[in-house]
Amino acid sequence: VLFTQFLQSCLLCSIMFSSLKGVSLTAAKERGQLVFLEGLKSCLDLWFGEEEDQSGQPSPLQFISESASDLKALFDFVRLSLTPASSDSWKCPVLLVDDLSVLLSLGAAPVAVLDFIHYCRVVVCSQLKGNIVVLVHSNEDSEDEENELVVNSLCHHSDLILWVEGLATGFCKDVHGQIKITRRVSLELTGEQDVVQIYQYKIQDKNVTFFARGLSAAVL
Repeated sequence: VLFTQFLQSCLLCSIMFSSLKGVSLTAAKERGQLVFLEGLKSCLDLWFGEEEDQSGQPSPLQFISESASDLKALFDFVRLSLTPASSDSWKCPVLLVDDLSVLLSLGAAPVAVLDFIHYCRVVVCSQLKGNIVVLVHSNEDSEDEENELVVNSLCHHSDLILWVEGLATGFCKDVHGQIKITRRVSLELTGEQDVVQIYQYKIQDKNVTFFARGLSAAVL
């Protein structure tokens, strides 16, 4: 598993959630099953002049300190992380990018971001038969054309889209929002239409409850 993370707070949430589900990210990292890029630390190292790590390789976020928004160093980090150090190789790896919109905020061009995802798909999905999970932010009223370009392109090439949003009617104590799950069956060129399912959810202390629309605990 390769996990690219840009916010330390999100990492803590991920560890808590994974531990609850019987998966320890710390143990997985010790066993070599998890490669983690701490984006915040990498940014600080660049800003304070520490542009290379102990192995002599350039920082994966090298583009921040350069005029051109080239994400080749970030892709090389992904590719090298998936290169087996021994006879053992990665089987069905998962690349998690949280979140891709941050790359745009750091100055990367939309074309560079989409190229990065394209080459990651070639390595992770085509060659290693794995999967890529990407988080992006979008808003129907957004005027950020670059971000919307990336979002639309990702949706066009994705097999599964999870669209999470708040309720159109506003805040509700028992229902915090809804999630639309779109399975891109149309990509298989079988003539079938995409399968769309919509659920509502409630965020609890250490869990998230999903239910069909109109079937929350308060209604029942």
